[in-house]
Amino acid sequence: MNDSNEQELPPPHIPVMLKESMDLLNLKEGKTYVDATAGAGGHLLSIAHGAGSTSTVYGIDRDIDALGRLRGLVPDNVKLIHSNYSRMKEELATLNIHTIDGGILADLGVSSMQLDEPHRGFSFMNDGPLDMRMDQSRGMTAEELLNSLSENELADIIFRYGEERFGRQIARAIVRQRPIKTTRQLSDLVASTLRKFQKQKGRGEKGGFSKHPATRTFQAIRIALNEELQSLEKFLEDAVSLLAPGARLVVITFHSLEDRLVKQFLRSESTSCVCPPRQPLCTCNKKSQLLIITRKPVVATGEEVLANVRSRSAKLRAGEKLV
Repeated sequence: MNDSNEQELPPPHIPVMLKESMDLLNLKEGKTYVDATAGAGGHLLSIAHGAGSTSTVYGIDRDIDALGRLRGLVPDNVKLIHSNYSRMKEELATLNIHTIDGGILADLGVSSMQLDEPHRGFSFMNDGPLDMRMDQSRGMTAEELLNSLSENELADIIFRYGEERFGRQIARAIVRQRPIKTTRQLSDLVASTLRKFQKQKGRGEKGGFSKHPATRTFQAIRIALNEELQSLEKFLEDAVSLLAPGARLVVITFHSLEDRLVKQFLRSESTSCVCPPRQPLCTCNKKSQLLIITRKPVVATGEEVLANVRSRSAKLRAGEKLV
């Protein structure tokens, strides 16, 4: 019966831009690395094998289920940590690790595993409870958030984190139809609301959507619920403080809010002076912390997009610690 276990495994996870991210990490033996979003382990295992058994790799993830799947797969040089990647510096400090001399990688967003499991509540394509928590062991659910916030608060979240111009109308519809308990209920509500406004603008019954009409709303609720942008900001700051000179930071993003934040952070940390242009002498004493390796974001090849549709919106940026 043991040989049947392999047949019961789910389809293999396809990590996004694996070769490109490994090349940018510039893996070397004997170094220390962090995969701050271990997920299904695609990047994590590649780092561990590519850097060799003399290296140490820390895999961090806030999803306890993901870590449970990884425990029997990772080699001895990988140490798994259950935590939000925004607490990377604190978690490593408890292990007496204060410097990373190899590199740090983060592959942001929702993993394919989470999207494929209806009970996690991330997908508008499958019916399930409105959960959306990256870490199901703590915090409020998306259902609790949707059914407790005011119309103005919901509208602000949908517009700010989903960049949805009909956020006000969607928030009003949610409040009118509460309680909202399932992903299908929310998805159908958003779709019908947007189609109504599209039809009013004379764009036909289908509304001319290039992607599912609930995409932006689901993204917005997930980001707000999991405090993703706040976590990303702290992670970036901590990553730079942890990296040793020559070590690298590699980040893969999946929507414009994340990418803009990473881009601006790398630009800021690569700038040596922020004094007014007409000021004759520098008084800010700011020193460049990073060298930007990717002047433009690296994107997936057409071949990869065909093999893994999730990669189509991915952007990869990287920097190297200077001092």
